[in-house]
Amino acid sequence: MGEVREGILRLMNVSKEFISVKGERILAIDEINLVVQEGEFLSIIGPSGCGKTTLLRIIAGLERPTGGEVVFGDSGDTGETRPNIGLVFQEFALLPWRTVLGNVEFGLEIRGMKKEERRAKALEYLQIMELEGFENKYPKELSGGMKQRVAIAMTVICNPKILLMDEPFASLDAQTRFHMQGFLLKVWQRTGKTILFVTHNVNEAIFLSQRMIVLSERPGRIAAIIPVDIPYPRDVNGPEFVRVRKRAFDFIQSI
Repeated sequence: MGEVREGILRLMNVSKEFISVKGERILAIDEINLVVQEGEFLSIIGPSGCGKTTLLRIIAGLERPTGGEVVFGDSGDTGETRPNIGLVFQEFALLPWRTVLGNVEFGLEIRGMKKEERRAKALEYLQIMELEGFENKYPKELSGGMKQRVAIAMTVICNPKILLMDEPFASLDAQTRFHMQGFLLKVWQRTGKTILFVTHNVNEAIFLSQRMIVLSERPGRIAAIIPVDIPYPRDVNGPEFVRVRKRAFDFIQSI
């Protein structure tokens, strides 16, 4: 297995096998070894079906690995107890019968926070998410980008140690997607959250992350770990960006 450095999250020989409806064994991911540092923005890229979402679900505790361990922090905890983990998916997981404000404060309400306190905190996050003036709107009245900002606010307000994002911008148009990428960077830089971000878009991964994890075709294995050593803000047409993009595509084409 080799030496494993300390981090907020360690994946140690993590594998996952499924049984198909025909009874066939399908190996989705195989012996994933990875250390994620606290406050890191890490993107996971790879072809469809390579196990990216499965890996996030294992980290979140929604799936059990069939092999290996998921270890959090210095505690060595590999059991059911996990740190507070936030999930943001491609679909806008909003409650249609609640206003924007009601959605954002929902998680705090479930945790039993007093109304005045959670309302003040929700309003603070609406300001961070540039949603002031939309407090009393319902999800059906919002654009796609605004819905996703509400979804991010709902997640981040609960103060997760690790934020897992599964292609959260895939359903947005190109202009809105680019705006949301820049917006997410501002949220990350302001909060210092650890983010694992799944995407099919190499440009998006380079624009956002400090490292890119490239998974092979199924069974998903780590084919490459590519550092993105470009200072923020990043110019998608700049020579450094083009250099990293070429390196990424060279790896992907060689898989």
